[in-house]
Amino acid sequence: MWHALVLVIVATSMLSACGNPDGTEALGTLERDRVVLKATADEIITDQPVLEGSQVSAGTLLVQLDDRRQQAIVSRAQAEVAQAQARLEELRNGARTEDIAAATARVTGAEAALTEATVNYDRAEQLFEQKLAAKATLDSTLASRDEAEANLETAREALLLLTNGTRPEQLAQGAAALEAARAQLALEKHRLSELSVVATRDAYLDSLPWNVGERVSPGATLAIMLANTSPYARVYIPEPYRASLRIGDRRAVHVDGVAQALTGTLRWIANDPSFTPYYALNASDRARLVYMAEFDIENGNDLPTGVPAQVQLTDD
Repeated sequence: MWHALVLVIVATSMLSACGNPDGTEALGTLERDRVVLKATADEIITDQPVLEGSQVSAGTLLVQLDDRRQQAIVSRAQAEVAQAQARLEELRNGARTEDIAAATARVTGAEAALTEATVNYDRAEQLFEQKLAAKATLDSTLASRDEAEANLETAREALLLLTNGTRPEQLAQGAAALEAARAQLALEKHRLSELSVVATRDAYLDSLPWNVGERVSPGATLAIMLANTSPYARVYIPEPYRASLRIGDRRAVHVDGVAQALTGTLRWIANDPSFTPYYALNASDRARLVYMAEFDIENGNDLPTGVPAQVQLTDD
């Protein structure tokens, strides 16, 4: 904000200075698109392999953050994928032969136990009718027989569960769990990749605000790049010329240190002025208003960033 305010003050002062007495030039500087790369995690910087001021290409590693913690998280996510996949295969394959055999044996044992319990109950009932056994003995054998029947029913149901196969709903749940585990793994891998901060385009590495060994917080600026393209002139248009400018208009651009005028194409102009007095705008006040604008420079790849530039607003 202060930088922009200073530029406005400087531009307004220059417009009224002797170098531009009639206000026919818009003053400013050459700029390039700034690309700001920020931290996504609270980690320590372990490496900065590229020096400030270097030209870098897209994909070049600029800042490496400590990734040991995220590597562990990725390993855990990979294990969860393997577990979900094994569970789904288990559901698809159904019960093993050994499990079915064991369940069949439990049914046979339950049938034998029920036969014995039934015989004991019948004997106790006869003795009770002959008044040779107590009522408690009869009740006990009855309870044993009922328990044996329940155990047999449970064993048969367990055998049916193994022999009937997996339900479609269970297979769908297993498949969904596997997809969820895979999605989580992809997310954790992406977070891991973000700890290696790389250039997102061909550019000039302007600044590395942090040093190796420092811990950064999420959102901290790790690298600032300037786009490796032609610059544009960011200038301030005096109010009297605002209404006559349209996007795509071509104007002569003078750059300090360059003998010949360059050609600039207006790509953007602000709708609101950069300076608005708090009092009523009379004719004198309106003349002091300026509107920020940007002109793309043709054939200006070799021009440096930050040098003063002037856009000629008239054709003469």
